[in-house]
Amino acid sequence: MSTTNFYFGSLRYDHTGRKRKNHAANPVRKKRKEFKPLKIDPVKQQKALEAQERREQERKDFLDRLSKMKSDITAKKESMQYTGERKLVGIATMHKSNAVPIFESDKEHAKDIAKMRR
Repeated sequence: MSTTNFYFGSLRYDHTGRKRKNHAANPVRKKRKEFKPLKIDPVKQQKALEAQERREQERKDFLDRLSKMKSDITAKKESMQYTGERKLVGIATMHKSNAVPIFESDKEHAKDIAKMRR
C-alpha cells in the first residue's frame, strides 16, 4: 500500500512512494538573513534625479518637434497608368510556375516558348 508510507513511513519518501531529496527530511532550517535597507548616497541620488529630468525634457522637446512637422514632407508618387506603348497578348509558363509576359511585338518569343520541351 502506498498510503502506509504516508501515515507510518519516514519523511524520506513522499505519499506516492518516491524518495524525497535530502533537504526535505532535514528538520533544521537555515536562518534567513535579516533585510537591511540600503543606504542611498545623496550625490548619486541627485545625479539620478537630474538625469531623469533631462530625459523628460528631451522627450517633451521631441514630441513638440514631431507635432510641428508637416505631414506632406515627401513628394507624392505618380500614379501608374497604362500608356498603350506595348500590348500584352498573354502569359506563358516556361518552367513550373515561372510566368513570362508575351507582348504583341515579340510573337517569336511566344513560339519559342511553345516549342520548348517540358
